Amino acid sequence: MLAIIILFLVFILIIIGKVGKFRLHIWQIMTLGAAGAVATGQISLAESAQSVNLDILLFLFGVFVIGRSLEDSGYLGHLSYRIFRRAGTVDMLVFTIMLVMGFASAILMNDTLAIIGTPVMLHLAGKHGISPKLLLLALAFSITTGSVMSPIGNPQNLLIALDGNIINPFVTFFQYLFLPTLINVLLAFVLLKLFFRQSFTISRLNHSEEPIKDPHLAFLSRLSLLILVSLIFLKVGLIMLDVSFALELTYISLIAAFPILAHTERLKIISRIDWHTLIFFISMFILMQSVWNTGFFQHQIDRSQMDAASTPMILAVSIILSQFISNVPLVALYLPILTHANAGVPQLMALAAGSTIAGNLTILGAASNVIIIHNAEKYGHTIGFMDFIKIGIPLTMVNIAVYYVFLV
Repeated sequence: MLAIIILFLVFILIIIGKVGKFRLHIWQIMTLGAAGAVATGQISLAESAQSVNLDILLFLFGVFVIGRSLEDSGYLGHLSYRIFRRAGTVDMLVFTIMLVMGFASAILMNDTLAIIGTPVMLHLAGKHGISPKLLLLALAFSITTGSVMSPIGNPQNLLIALDGNIINPFVTFFQYLFLPTLINVLLAFVLLKLFFRQSFTISRLNHSEEPIKDPHLAFLSRLSLLILVSLIFLKVGLIMLDVSFALELTYISLIAAFPILAHTERLKIISRIDWHTLIFFISMFILMQSVWNTGFFQHQIDRSQMDAASTPMILAVSIILSQFISNVPLVALYLPILTHANAGVPQLMALAAGSTIAGNLTILGAASNVIIIHNAEKYGHTIGFMDFIKIGIPLTMVNIAVYYVFLV
């Protein structure tokens, strides 16, 4: 049970954000938690190494390389101008961000959009004098919510689509989750406008095209981005055609990053990617595995007298437990329960929705939130735990209500 105590202390430190006069970043706190779990024997060094999901780390590494080169070359600023130049007001800009990023996350995966989108949000905030927190939260909520409606929007949805034996997962997810997800993205916009009323008073936004800093690197970055998008669409096609060939996201990421990794400046680019986020994930895998080993949360579900296969129970448990053991382990735990109970497609969709919108409740509810915050901290900006949940709590409650109405 010591692992549960360590996890609790990690949460407290994340909320407080400092020890004495020393301010701690989330990756440092999580690393302390993982080190504590290993030092106290809650998990062995061998099991710690086995708990680290190398596929996720390599996927993030590849996308980090692409994101870094897009930014360094100036192509990311150029691309953001082309996408958002018609947004003449803050209302229109935030609305466009939420729709574009929300729908894009359903195909490109929310972690990908978190990596590429964070510097774009900070660029737009600085250029137009808008609150960085507003645009960062718009990015976080839109890519979390938007990824609900696709089997490849996030890792837990992919796990449900494959292990839940869902026939034609893209059609099924779209049928059950598209409309409530669209409603929830629009409601997130309304809440942001309510909480950031002063930021919406800017009368007009004046966009200007950003220059390309490094034409050769911009060409390679554009090529990598094109390869990334093309391979993801190929993966979508293979899944829809029920082709057995497995095009792993890790392969997609590394293949797409290859043009940049072959560039003469690759070491400079690699040295500037967000290594702290990768350290965070390694630490999180270790700490969450030590918590998983206690069997505490599994036991709580087993001893519960409530119907574990009911939609309200699935939504509640997946949202709450995703904060403690992460959404992918939660789905891995809950899927066999639903299978044993002969649950139908609506219950599987409830698991997808609940485990994903858990990311709207707290920072730790989604990996994409952590990526956004770590990326933003490099530029001197951040989103505090309390800043997040003061909007995240009402937003998640609204999310639950909307998905419940559509899934019961």
